[in-house]
Amino acid sequence: MTKGLSLFEKRRRRNRTALRSRAGSRPRLSVHRSGKHIYAQVIDDAAGKTLAAASTLEKDARDTSGANVEAATAVGKRVAEAAKQAGVTQVVFDRGGFLYHGRVKALADAAREAGLEF
Repeated sequence: MTKGLSLFEKRRRRNRTALRSRAGSRPRLSVHRSGKHIYAQVIDDAAGKTLAAASTLEKDARDTSGANVEAATAVGKRVAEAAKQAGVTQVVFDRGGFLYHGRVKALADAAREAGLEF
């Protein structure tokens, strides 16, 4: 049996703590990736509500595989559009415990290009 937290959990907690100090009143763009899919949601932590969400599980996203950079780019664009419709333009990026490269970076870059500021 292992003691303590995994490296992923340590990164996740360290990242989330840093975000709380910088975020102010801005919503959080949270990213989760699995082996087959990628998920993104804009969360208002003060109200405890999800303002916008997108993933590769949605019907219009099923034409691409969920486990590649192109699918992550599409999810980034969709979550940014949904956030803008909800009236959100500025967010803080919460990568969780995932390293900022590959699919996570592609999602962030696409969200920035679609109009979200972070």
